[in-house]
Amino acid sequence: MDNQSCVNIVTEWDIVAARQLGRNVAKELGFGTVDQARITTAISELARNIYLYAGQGQLCIEQIEEYGKRGLKIIAIDSGPGIPDIRKVMEDGFSTSGGLGAGLPGVKRLMDEFNIQSAAGEGTDIRAVKWLR
Repeated sequence: MDNQSCVNIVTEWDIVAARQLGRNVAKELGFGTVDQARITTAISELARNIYLYAGQGQLCIEQIEEYGKRGLKIIAIDSGPGIPDIRKVMEDGFSTSGGLGAGLPGVKRLMDEFNIQSAAGEGTDIRAVKWLR
């Protein structure tokens, strides 16, 4: 089952569209309201990061199935400036935007799996998975 939908993140409205897409897919998969909220919060954070730091990118939502488990994968990709120090942005309370800094550590906590790859000048690729319980 390779079921993927993407939203190009260029304006703030695209963040809203990505959240809506994520909520719809989560609901369709049978996630409860609490997990739906976790997923949409994670999407919001990742989409906002693309918008703020890369200027543009893509956020995809994919329905996945592995080892008899079903879940939802968020893929956030941009070709922005990249993250020079991933360890630093993964520290709680770190923020470059003056926001609350829930940021990427928050996304990692909200989801079951979290993977980030980034290189300065090459952009960032973040994948996060939430499994259906």
